[in-house]
Amino acid sequence: MRNIRRVKKVVVNIRHSLRAFILGSVAVFLIIAILAAFYKPAYIVTYNGEFLGYCSSKSKMQERINTYISTGNSTNQNIAYVDIDTLPVYSLTFLKKNIETSDEEIYSAVASAGITYYHYFAVQLDDEDKYYVSKYSEAEQIINDLKAKDSKNIDDIKIAERYDTKLEEFTDIEKCVSELYEEKKVYVTESGTLTSQYVERLGLDMIEPVSGIITSRFGIRARDNHKGLDIANSMGTTVRASAAGTVTCARYSGGYGNLVIISHGNGIQTYYGHNSKFYVTEGQYVEQGEPLAAMGSTGISTGPHCHFEIRINGVAQNPQNYLFIGR
Repeated sequence: MRNIRRVKKVVVNIRHSLRAFILGSVAVFLIIAILAAFYKPAYIVTYNGEFLGYCSSKSKMQERINTYISTGNSTNQNIAYVDIDTLPVYSLTFLKKNIETSDEEIYSAVASAGITYYHYFAVQLDDEDKYYVSKYSEAEQIINDLKAKDSKNIDDIKIAERYDTKLEEFTDIEKCVSELYEEKKVYVTESGTLTSQYVERLGLDMIEPVSGIITSRFGIRARDNHKGLDIANSMGTTVRASAAGTVTCARYSGGYGNLVIISHGNGIQTYYGHNSKFYVTEGQYVEQGEPLAAMGSTGISTGPHCHFEIRINGVAQNPQNYLFIGR
């Protein structure tokens, strides 16, 4: 009997608990139904502690802001990114249905706080920005076009990448090439053949001293280290000043034979050896192309030719680094 009473008591307790659960569930349902009838879920949005408004979806709003940070809000391909210091804070709330959310205003407020950075390229001359282009491939084409045209300043033209809050005005490729191109200065002989080009490294206009055939070049050879360039022609051919300057030597000088030396300033000298006759005297100032001597075979020589040297601060240089002789 005692066990039966216990079982009945348990059954009664279960019934009471079930009744309470059902009543509670109904109450919760009724509360939700009432809230749903008059309220809707939304998010309070604050930015830097300032209330911006209500948005309907936290995930959609944040996704939209993240897209703006990555690409900006336009189709401009040169936007690199948008820098936004802080992100909005969202708090779940229930909003009366008659109150509208302000998604667009919230997005605009956050977007306006961002700083847009643009990505583009500068074409530089002597490390100074000259023109701007949208893509690296455009800058590269400008360099290649200038190389193809053999622009004198090609070694001083570079490409620099830019990230900046200001988008510079772009210049088309053709205009960049046209305005950056610098023609090399050349000299032409009486026969119309190319003889030399302006030499930036010397800062001096130079022409070949005499036309002819190169019989020995600068550098190590079988019997010695040749300090100049031998240009052969017939006996008596006129040897001319490669550049303007003062004659510091016009006399016989050992293996050079009859030698003319011109000082051009800044430590630059030119030598003209093995001459048969002098047309100038020491101390005389000569202009570029002025006759200096007649070609000969004096000194250590195997035939009529001009031994031509360029010296910088006393050190012999390869003339073909500065002139188009025999190229």
